[in-house]
Amino acid sequence: MNESIQTLKLAVSLALAEDWAASHNIAQDYKGPIAYWLHAVLHKLEGDQGNSRYWYAKTDGKRFEDFDNTTLELKEILNQLS
Repeated sequence: MNESIQTLKLAVSLALAEDWAASHNIAQDYKGPIAYWLHAVLHKLEGDQGNSRYWYAKTDGKRFEDFDNTTLELKEILNQLS
């Protein structure tokens, strides 16, 4: 499997374990819609709506309002990476 996919899966797992800083450190090093989506969710978790919306705008059509539950959203990112 692609190394970047494995690393992004790790970042999602870290976020699900509430290690948002470690997850963010990984996510910010990657480009592409899924990495941007993860980055958006991490800022949503931090309560930084403006930055979160910025990263959502870089995804392939995901929106801040699409998910009320960040855990389910992170699980959907993990599903997209599988």
